[in-house]
Formats: sequence, structure tokens, C-alpha cells
Amino acid sequence: MSILINKNTKVITQGITGKTGQFHTEKCQEYANGINCFVAGVNPKKAGEAIFNIPIFGTVKEAAQQTGATVSVIYVPPPGAAAAIWEAVEADLDFVICITEGIPVRDMLEVRNKMRTKEAQGGKKTLLLGPNCPGIITPEEIKIGIMPGHIHRKGRIGVVSRSGTLTYEAVGQLTAIGLGQSTAVGIGGDPINGLKHIDIMKLFNDDPETDAVIMIGEIGGPDEADAARWCQKNMKKPIVGFIAGVTAPAGKRMGHAGALISGGADTADAKLEVMEACGFKVTRNPSEMAVLLKLML
Repeated sequence: MSILINKNTKVITQGITGKTGQFHTEKCQEYANGINCFVAGVNPKKAGEAIFNIPIFGTVKEAAQQTGATVSVIYVPPPGAAAAIWEAVEADLDFVICITEGIPVRDMLEVRNKMRTKEAQGGKKTLLLGPNCPGIITPEEIKIGIMPGHIHRKGRIGVVSRSGTLTYEAVGQLTAIGLGQSTAVGIGGDPINGLKHIDIMKLFNDDPETDAVIMIGEIGGPDEADAARWCQKNMKKPIVGFIAGVTAPAGKRMGHAGALISGGADTADAKLEVMEACGFKVTRNPSEMAVLLKLML
């Protein structure tokens, strides 16, 4: 068991012929069962061609129908990325992972509203991860995104993070001390995104093969506090929490577009306090996340 993806997942790459899409699709193909998982690419101008033995289709819908793919990963440049997300949603895929950074907020607002309307009218719900995220990996089975595969190993610890780099940091630490990961998820740091911490924590809580979780957040927004309160009531597993940006000044945007402290509740200190009050083992030192977790097991 893993969450969201496994070695049998069939994946479409949107933007497969661009430089980034090519590079990372090839790396994902080389990882674990990737050669069997990445089954289609989409580029309307290159339909009928192939790259890395992956057939290219004109539309996501056609790619899904022809290959049975249920997941898509998007490397389309920012001006067209929101439209690419919507195309995947319209094709009724289960899960869409958008790696693209720099999508205009207005574009994401439109897509989110269209996704909500579709669902409200009884249409299929498509889960979205990202945008501006490193992706998701189930170690030794499949990786979808831009994370370095070699630092991961199979195990029973879930990792969820808003920061790509800190996802790798947590994973690297866990691997170094002999603890592997069930699934590692980078949810991305944009202000308007798909799956939140709370959604991933629910999935980890329900996953019989995840024993504990490292949850990494950032300054800005209420998401980490919302997840912590849910975990206090529902989560049965040990959690280590870390928030990046303890020294960030209020009102200044730091790194991610969503990492902006507005009021008092979205500072790193305020979030850490909520997490601690909700039963998390919190740390202000990112180098000790895995060691703290091991002590809790």
C-alpha cells in the first residue's frame, strides 16, 4: 500500500517534448517500474510521434482512452499550464500533478473554480497536486516529478512538505538512519494549489503501511494549523512537525508565492505552537527531523 500512486499507475506526461518534460520523464522512466508506468505524452503538434518509446497524442482524453492512464504530470510552461490542468480534469483523470512554477494566480483561480463547478454538478473529482511542486514518489515503485530518486528507500514513514528542498532533506535523513518512506509528497508552495497538508495527512492516517509522518510547512496561510487540528482529533500515528521561516520578517514574501506572513497566526512560531498543542513533536532545527521521529517509534 502507498498513497495516491503505486507501481501499476499509468502516467501521461503533458509537455513531454519540452526540455524539462523530456529530462524528467526520462529520469522517471529509469526509476523503479517507470518504464512500464509512463505510457503517453501529449503535444497537439507532434501527435503520432514517439519519444523514449512513449507514444505522443494530440489530447489528454485521447491519451487516456488509448493507454488506460489515470494520472498526468504537467511540465507545460506557465502561460499554458492552467489550461493543461483543466484539460486533464476534463478528461476525467484521477490525479494530476503540476510541476510548473510561476503560473499566474488568476489562471489558477479560474481552474479551481471550474474544478469546483464540475464537481458540484456531479462530475468526476480529479485530485490536483501542485502547482509549483516537486511531485510524489512511492520509493522503489514509481516517481512522478523532479525529486532525486536515489535518496529514497522503501519503508513506513510518510513525508509531506510545502518545500521541495525540505522534502529531500527529510527523506535523506530518514534513509540515512535506516528508515524508509511509504510515500513522499511535495504539495508545493503556491497560494492556490490542490491537495493540502490535511488531505495528505488523512491519506497517511488511513494507510496501513504508514507508521508515522514528517509534516513540513512554511510561513503564510492557515493550512498547517488546519491540518494539526484535524490530526489532534483523528490521527493515530506519531508526527514530527517543522515550519520553515522562523526568522522571516512579516509582510515580506519569502521564496514561495504563498509564503507571506500577513497576520499573527501564520508566522512560523504561531504554527509551531499550534502543532505542539495538537500533539506533534516539533523542532526548530530541520537537521533533527528524522532522529526525533525514530525516538517516537
